[in-house]
Amino acid sequence: MSSYLKSVIKQFEYYKSLGDRSFEFLNDETIHSNFNQQSNNIAIIVKHMVGNMLSRWTNFFEEDGEKEWRHRDREFEDSYRSKHEMISAWQKGWDCLFNAITPLTVEDLDRIIYIRREGHTVTEAINRQMMHYAYHVGQIVYATKIIAGDHWKSLSIPKGKSQAFNQDKFNKKKS
Repeated sequence: MSSYLKSVIKQFEYYKSLGDRSFEFLNDETIHSNFNQQSNNIAIIVKHMVGNMLSRWTNFFEEDGEKEWRHRDREFEDSYRSKHEMISAWQKGWDCLFNAITPLTVEDLDRIIYIRREGHTVTEAINRQMMHYAYHVGQIVYATKIIAGDHWKSLSIPKGKSQAFNQDKFNKKKS
C-alpha cells in the first residue's frame, strides 16, 4: 500500500501538470471562452475544482468533505479577473490536496472520512477525487486545444509520432 500512496501523488502531479501546461496557451480573455450556453469555460472549471479541493481536503479527518463554507453553485459563476488570479487559485487548491495526502501513512488508508455524511475509506475518497479531477483536467486540455488551434503543441505523444516516440523509449535503459 505504500506504493499506492506514491502512485497517487505521482498521478495527481501528472494531472496538475497537464493543467499547468495547458494554461501556457491561454490568456486573460481565452480563459473565459465559452463554446455554448451550457458549457463551462476554463476559468469556471478551475474555480469548481479549487472549491472542491479546498472543501474535500481541508481538515478531512476531522470535518465532512462538504464544508458549510463551500458555496458550490457560486463556483459556476465566472469571476476570475485574470489568468494570474485563476492560476493562483489553482495552485492553492492543489497545495491543499498535496498537504493533505503527502503525510498519509498506510494505516490512514482504511480510516473512514465523510463526504456529504457518506462514509468513505481514505482510499475510496482519494480514488473518487482523482477521477473527478482527471475528468475536469481532460475538459481543460480539450478546451485549450480548441482555443489554441494551430498553436497547440501536444502534451503527450503528438499525432503520427507514436512510432518515433516508442523507438526513442526502447533505445533507453529501463527505469
